[in-house]
Amino acid sequence: MALVLDYIELAVDDIEQAKAFYSKAMGWTFNDYGPDYAGMQDPRNPGQEFGGLNAHAATSRGDGVIALARTDDAERELAAIRAAGGRIVLDLYEYPGGRRFTFADPWGNILGVYEPAT
Repeated sequence: MALVLDYIELAVDDIEQAKAFYSKAMGWTFNDYGPDYAGMQDPRNPGQEFGGLNAHAATSRGDGVIALARTDDAERELAAIRAAGGRIVLDLYEYPGGRRFTFADPWGNILGVYEPAT
């Protein structure tokens, strides 16, 4: 059976600041599980989560795996991430399948946003 990535956990220093950032930058909502963990609600599947914010994760930041979020308007998302305080690591560029950019959140986690070609 093939495996499908369906959850991502991001290491953060402050859960409340992280929730505020991702709410403003990406439109995400959260389930709170105490002061050190918040689950990221899946807007496509009410009641399910696609990841979490972990104040005690022993993960590397900025190395290795990158998580990508799909959008229908890369420029809008780029502006929202900048407005929320994200640092653009690789500006918006075109590739054969569409357009994408990468950014760092305030804790150094690197994520990407892509807009598929139409």
